Amino acid sequence: MAGSMALFDDVRQVDAGALNIGYVDAGPPDGPAVLLLHGWPYDIHSFVEVVPLLTGAGHRVVVPHLRGYGTTRFRADDAVRNGQASVLAVDLVALMDALKIEQATLAGFDWGARTADIVAALWPERCRALVAVSGYLIDSQESGKKPLPPKAEFSWWYQYYFATERGREGYDRNRRDFAKLIWQTASPKWRFDDATFERSAASLDNPDHVRIVIHNYRWRLGLAVGEPQYDELEKRLAGKPKITVPTITLEGDANGAPHLDPGVYAKQFSGPYEHRTIGGGVGHNLPQEAPRAFADAVLQVSP
Repeated sequence: MAGSMALFDDVRQVDAGALNIGYVDAGPPDGPAVLLLHGWPYDIHSFVEVVPLLTGAGHRVVVPHLRGYGTTRFRADDAVRNGQASVLAVDLVALMDALKIEQATLAGFDWGARTADIVAALWPERCRALVAVSGYLIDSQESGKKPLPPKAEFSWWYQYYFATERGREGYDRNRRDFAKLIWQTASPKWRFDDATFERSAASLDNPDHVRIVIHNYRWRLGLAVGEPQYDELEKRLAGKPKITVPTITLEGDANGAPHLDPGVYAKQFSGPYEHRTIGGGVGHNLPQEAPRAFADAVLQVSP
């Protein structure tokens, strides 16, 4: 653990597309590449115990800060602080290009799983295999406008809070309290300590964080517009494209965040596919709560 923590203190930077991306790069440079993608409101430290398990098996492992997190910054001051779904996938492909990674196994949770799903669906030639917590998370603005049953709507309370100016200001003022509440409700049986939380919460101090998060959730509800150059990608995603690459989906048995039953999305994976439910009180931040199970899925899905 101590060695992996030292590794996560060595965050590199690279220009990739619209961003200068902060990332950890570990393991043999010529090893088969794995990209690990975090979600909201977490950061790269969700993978701090996963990385040594993968590098120990000979993989090169890259863990980037998503746009709006950690040391990742926009290269242009006037760039749109866009959080729509396809943009994060474009960021990932740009990062792979910048690091000269032609193909990689992609693995993530929450926003990271959605991003990995999109790359696997739209750029399958760049994705050797996929590990996605909570499965198939590709959606569209149009479907996001459709009302859900009251119980399901209740679990998305923060999405509606963020739709208001009060919510934007409240999140900006109370980032840590807000993030801790999400951690606790999304992983009700995970007993993380203050040091573990603060290590990741520091990434939320990114100057673009609030704008990216608010735009992401408003965009999902059709309350914010995206950028026209991504319209064609979003149109393709609205068709719910099948994922053909070898895939393992994971779910914690105590995930308190909104998620579908695995049987609902299994049909979206048309290639070699397996689902695993991880027991023992594992919540939403599965790679940090069950690093061995997450790493095992990555090692076993890669052809």
